[in-house]
Amino acid sequence: MAEKTVSLNEPILSRNERLAAELRQRFAEHKVYVINVLSSPGSGKTSTILATNERLRDRYRAAVIEGDIASDVDAVTMKEAGIPAVQINTGGLCHLEGNMIKQAVDALDQGVGLDAIDVIFIENVGNLVCPVDFDLGENLSIMILSVPEGDDKPVKYPGIFQHAGAVLLNKVDVAPAFDFDLDAYNAVLNELNPRAPRFSVSATRGQGMDEWCAWLSEQIEAARA
Repeated sequence: MAEKTVSLNEPILSRNERLAAELRQRFAEHKVYVINVLSSPGSGKTSTILATNERLRDRYRAAVIEGDIASDVDAVTMKEAGIPAVQINTGGLCHLEGNMIKQAVDALDQGVGLDAIDVIFIENVGNLVCPVDFDLGENLSIMILSVPEGDDKPVKYPGIFQHAGAVLLNKVDVAPAFDFDLDAYNAVLNELNPRAPRFSVSATRGQGMDEWCAWLSEQIEAARA
């Protein structure tokens, strides 16, 4: 009998695509704009979400879905800042999937109600590979790279940078302390994803955040229109 290879990824991804389509329709019906926030651990996803919400909260009501392998540290941080949050613990999985997001959205709907939310930030698990393969029904995926991680990350992990609808370079306030070659970084991005806008920011210091938030507001309004 001829040897046959069975791929487990295909049924998993197919099921996820169906769930993502259902989520996307649900978000559209409630006019909720969804942002999938991708990065490696420690790049500043939480601080970027907090700083973004601080600038946009007078216009948009935000909620957060937190994805972590363990703990609820980030969800507690969001709630302390007055942002409704649901924690997902993946128990070892290096990414979020559609079924997890559905459960989290159900929890938000039962809590504050989707009609009381304008924007949902999905803080994905810190990983530069796996999350790209799983559509979560989002309107926009953003990639956050921090200066201390180095300018070579787009070369090493091209897929996530190609996938991103916008790229944020965070922690630029500490750039003088690190050997980060901005020209080399931009040159690789010019090849991988020339259409995605790039923002140089410091989420904790506020540098560049106004420009990023102005662009994001344009995307939200365009989706509403």
